[in-house]
Amino acid sequence: MPNIKSAKKRVLVTEKKAAENKAMRSEMRNAVKKFNNFIDTLQLEEAEKMLPSVMSVIDEAAAKGIIHKSNANNKKSRLSARLDGVKSGKIEIKIKKDNKTLAAERAQAAREKAEAERAERAAMKAEKAAAAKKEEPKAKKPAKKAKKEE
Repeated sequence: MPNIKSAKKRVLVTEKKAAENKAMRSEMRNAVKKFNNFIDTLQLEEAEKMLPSVMSVIDEAAAKGIIHKSNANNKKSRLSARLDGVKSGKIEIKIKKDNKTLAAERAQAAREKAEAERAERAAMKAEKAAAAKKEEPKAKKPAKKAKKEE
């Protein structure tokens, strides 16, 4: 820990600035991820609407010195090129599914498999019962007793 008052203040200011920079960098990355997610799920209208706001966030980060100006320009260029490529058909996007969707699909497949197995077992059981019933000799009915003579 610093002992001089100005050094103590500098530590506090540096921590505050670092937190602000981290928040801004996080905001920028989240905006880019959201934009890319719209493209990955082929929601091109949403991505097109969001592009100006993403570029604005990137420009703001560059203006505050969080990323270099050239880095900001490269990011913006890549994002717009990706959107244009998908819209023109030069870039094909395989629709990505998140883990929640994949888990739900696996669970649904397991339920369907279990249901098919149950139905198969029930059909086999019914067949066995029908076969056993056919093979079983018919039991003779007891002969009617003659009426009692009075």
